[in-house]
Amino acid sequence: MPEHFIVRRDTEAIIQGLGDDAHRLSGKTVLLSGGAGFLGKHFLRVFKRLNDTILEEPVRVLSVDNFITGDPSTAERDENIAEVWADVTYPLPVREDIHFIMHAAGLASPVYYMKYPLETIESAVSGIENLLKLGQRNPGLEGFLFFSSSEIYGDPDPRFVPTPETYHGHVSSVGPRACYDESKRLAETIATVYHQNYGLPVTIVRPFNVFGPGMKHNDRRVVPMFTYQALNGEPIPVHGDGLQTRTFCYITDAITGFLKVLLRGRPGEPYNIGNAANEISMLNLAELYTKLVPGATFQRIDYPDTYPAGEPQRRCPDLTKAHEQLDYQPQVDVEDGLARFVDWARDQPSYRKGACESL
Repeated sequence: MPEHFIVRRDTEAIIQGLGDDAHRLSGKTVLLSGGAGFLGKHFLRVFKRLNDTILEEPVRVLSVDNFITGDPSTAERDENIAEVWADVTYPLPVREDIHFIMHAAGLASPVYYMKYPLETIESAVSGIENLLKLGQRNPGLEGFLFFSSSEIYGDPDPRFVPTPETYHGHVSSVGPRACYDESKRLAETIATVYHQNYGLPVTIVRPFNVFGPGMKHNDRRVVPMFTYQALNGEPIPVHGDGLQTRTFCYITDAITGFLKVLLRGRPGEPYNIGNAANEISMLNLAELYTKLVPGATFQRIDYPDTYPAGEPQRRCPDLTKAHEQLDYQPQVDVEDGLARFVDWARDQPSYRKGACESL
């Protein structure tokens, strides 16, 4: 299937948002874990487009994934991008010089990490140590980016919403979300120790509810789930009272922010990346769909038994650090981003009724 026009436009927006920072990738080699995932595929599109249009010398990319939840790319091939099966919970037999490492492998959907709890832990904890050791073997390493999560904050104290990077979190080590939350927290600790003890140029990004084209229709995260229901004339399910809020960050703002952290972030430090202006309750999010999709309706329902308890009531980033240090300025408001996502999803066979198979 040819690349969707919205995806092409989004890729161009990311490149424009990077500006001159993109040239740091010229002639370099990047190792990307989780390259077959939602974020990973957007990174590969950006790298390919940079090679085609911007960079003086191409960036070489080693994209690795074990395909537990991701799928091999169907995009046009680039001779400088190698997509291979590999499991980061084991040491990778990489023999060439690496300049940047991006550890994006993980299981971010509650449905997936409830199904694969041990794999979730191993991909974060064993995965980061294996990649950090690979970084140690590369004296020319310029950057190492670990993809943590806003989930590490747990259900924040209301006094710390918007939540700064200095907030230590309110997380249960034995709760149903712990396999994801606590493994991300421990991986941050491991990354920090490798920076402090060995001088590795490690930075950490904490994404806040990223969404955009490429999200699977059946991973049960709220935007693809609401979109599937709306497009198929089924009531959108709003759990509980619907007053719990999230700040949704469209993919162009997210990928731009992530790459800014990789290329300009201060080693040893974490950065929130999201869109604080987009905080919205689940009830109001469902109401937005009634504007975007003719005939869409919603209804309040109880939480299913399979949904992990301990859902935060608010999640909103304090982006002061990213603004001041990286000149990070998210551009896409939630309604515009949702409109783009819905337009993309309308053209995807998987978003048509009958395609929402079980995981």
